[in-house]
Amino acid sequence: MNSIAEHIADFLKEYAPFDHLTFQELSEIALNIRVLNLEKNKSLFQINDPLHDCFYMVASGLINLYAIADAEENILNKCHEGAIFGLRPFFAKNNYMMTAKAREESIVYAIPIAVFRPFVANNEAVLDFLLENFATNTHHTKGNENLGKNLISDTVFYSDQKTEMQLFQALSYNSSPIIVTANAIVKDVAQLMAETLINSAIVCENNMPIGIVTHTDMSSKIATGRYPNTVSIDTIMSSPIIAVIENVSLAEAQLLMLKNNVTHLCVTLDGTNKSVIKGVISEHDLVIAQANNPGVLIKEIKRSKTSKELKQIRIRLADLIQNSIFKNIPLTHINNIASEINFAIIKRAVELSILDLGSPPARFAWLSIGSQGRKEQLLLTDQDSILIFEDVPAEKYREVKDYFLKLGKKTTQTLEKVGYELCQNGHMGSNMHWCKSLTDWVKQYDAWMNTPGENSNELSSIFFDYELVVGEQKIEDAISSVVFRNAKNNALFFDFLGNDALRKHSPLSFFKKFIVEEEGPFKDMFDIKTRALMPLVDGARLFALSNDLIGINNTYVRFKQLAISDPKHAEIYLNCAEAFLTLTKFRTLEGLKNDNSGQYINLDELSKIDKEKLKNALAPMKELEELIKNKFQLTQFS
Repeated sequence: MNSIAEHIADFLKEYAPFDHLTFQELSEIALNIRVLNLEKNKSLFQINDPLHDCFYMVASGLINLYAIADAEENILNKCHEGAIFGLRPFFAKNNYMMTAKAREESIVYAIPIAVFRPFVANNEAVLDFLLENFATNTHHTKGNENLGKNLISDTVFYSDQKTEMQLFQALSYNSSPIIVTANAIVKDVAQLMAETLINSAIVCENNMPIGIVTHTDMSSKIATGRYPNTVSIDTIMSSPIIAVIENVSLAEAQLLMLKNNVTHLCVTLDGTNKSVIKGVISEHDLVIAQANNPGVLIKEIKRSKTSKELKQIRIRLADLIQNSIFKNIPLTHINNIASEINFAIIKRAVELSILDLGSPPARFAWLSIGSQGRKEQLLLTDQDSILIFEDVPAEKYREVKDYFLKLGKKTTQTLEKVGYELCQNGHMGSNMHWCKSLTDWVKQYDAWMNTPGENSNELSSIFFDYELVVGEQKIEDAISSVVFRNAKNNALFFDFLGNDALRKHSPLSFFKKFIVEEEGPFKDMFDIKTRALMPLVDGARLFALSNDLIGINNTYVRFKQLAISDPKHAEIYLNCAEAFLTLTKFRTLEGLKNDNSGQYINLDELSKIDKEKLKNALAPMKELEELIKNKFQLTQFS
């Protein structure tokens, strides 16, 4: 190794993530590094420039990173000696989203990504370092415990707040899939799949995918005798396919499979089904790419036979959530994954109950309400649900309701064993008040919304946060139709909801001090659920209903959508959205640390910085409160 490369290797080993590599590995990297001398005010790359084939490290001098906001160039961060930046080529294929400019005469190392990538794939510590820093936009330089942080990502989060995590480890896939035409015979395709040991075949027309056939299709449609093996392949194919672009992230692939209930994604030239096929990504590819794949947990849930098995999976989910938070993976992504797994557990609990009781005598819908319905349940809190069954003849009503009450009771008992506590207020499908026919539920919502004062004792706002877990989508749609029909110009209902939203206890005193519990087992602790999160949840719900945001239940997403629907107050809504994520993270960390619901925060255990962060997250609540007072006529229930 020449003296220059040796000098570079000595320099690299002092800084993360290079300090995780051997000197031999550093030497190999150093031999391929290009040394760049930048004069003052010289740009290394600018916004919208094509991506380079390398990322950069400051050897000496100072590099400033700029982005455009409100038509002005704003400095995002300053990269001193040891800082790495320009990592965008690891994560995306589109152009740079910021400018890197020398603030003074500087020396920069250009590190080829092709050379460095194998060390990322083979070294978990390096991978974790880069993953965390891409997610948070920060990294520690030499002396982690006492030096500042430097921005390394070329993604401008504050400009559009895109927070979907980009897992950049290589997602290998089959680039030589079986491709057949629509008139191919099933028997021949099955033979080809068996010979090549490939469990899928892409059906193409002009080299563009129009469908896919998997091993599951062969088993469920051919082996069962539903179709003879002499039919054409288009008879049993699944169509349309779910298409992705080649550089799709692991996180995106996971979500697409979970949301579309598929086990394969087709890789095409431009990520649509209107372009040339390049390959296929299977569930197995995701399992290889990430051992703790949520898809694996979903599959295990579907195979579970007992509450004990489901409980073990829920424990693993808690570990997955904790590890993801500690790696600074965006909370929105964690929420999406956790919700899909929570729903799968609830669905399996219902299915196990049906296996025990026999087939339902009528069509039904099991709806999760409250935090589960909003897809915000990261911790093991209580279970909230309602059960709706289709209308049946009067003479069968009692028999049908008895069945569903038994179904509700068995399911809630199973979920209790898994770890979801029973709702103290009885808001569960096992309660005869919340297990009834569609017509009875329509009457219930009509009464709640048109005469709220007369029903205030039983009206809980969580009944307006619901999500179908298992059953008939048409039943949930019918409830939504009733809710939004009744909400139209219903000043009395919004008067009730608005006052209910403002009735929560204030989080801060007049002198901006945290208001803590004065007595009881949580004395001197801060109730982050009641005083901080619930006012945001209630406010988001109130405005979502008044703005006809049908089918949007998540508090964060509600605020983001409200910013679009009501641009005049967009800043308030966006501030509330970010505050909700911050507060949720505080509560989740508290719950994971103490193995509880995280409702009460011990302020003495927070650092001064965290206390300020918590206090800042409470600031938008005052603006939201004023907006509620200005938007709604809060008179009768004040």
